[in-house]
Amino acid sequence: MSRVSVKICGLGTEATLDAALDAGADLVGFVHFPKSPRHLALDAAGRLARRARGRAERVLLLVDPDDALLAAAVETVDPDLIQLHGRESPTRVADIRRTTGRPVMKALGIATADDLFAVPAYAEVADRLLLDAKPPPGAALPGGNGVSFDWDLLARVSLPEGTMLSGGLDAANVAEALARTGLTAVDVSSGVEVRPGEKDPARIAAFIAAARGRY
Repeated sequence: MSRVSVKICGLGTEATLDAALDAGADLVGFVHFPKSPRHLALDAAGRLARRARGRAERVLLLVDPDDALLAAAVETVDPDLIQLHGRESPTRVADIRRTTGRPVMKALGIATADDLFAVPAYAEVADRLLLDAKPPPGAALPGGNGVSFDWDLLARVSLPEGTMLSGGLDAANVAEALARTGLTAVDVSSGVEVRPGEKDPARIAAFIAAARGRY
């Protein structure tokens, strides 16, 4: 079985970042989106990104960023990968990848099998895909809502290598999610928190251990 790749998203403090790194996270994510309880100013995200340099892939999450924000983000945070979690079209994803010179991961909201029709177009232009649960009606956030989608939708679909699963995952269900989807990469945010925006080092360690089959 392939080694499971784990991303801990929405980190906001040195202590929780260190907890994720010490537990073996492959990717660490910083959110720049003012509506999110996990929002970080770019300078704060940059400080954490520098702390993680060389220890994990550093991901900056942006939502429908304009060119000015992208330039500031690259300059200040210097991310290894830009995660796009808005309504960016395939054309916009390709443009962002070209102008920033950074790999791009595109998040796609999934609720029904029809939502998977978008996969091929985005797979052509993004370096990686992240499949997240579509936000509930009226939700303010495009992700990080602690809800999942029907994982069995993915069992009969061909997905690009490295596709990452997100949405409603925690230490109790991540092994089942991996088994049912056949994926080998997962992303978690709310599932390792004690309250929105507050990560728990013990839950981070437990999630990574569960994802890799160590209990």
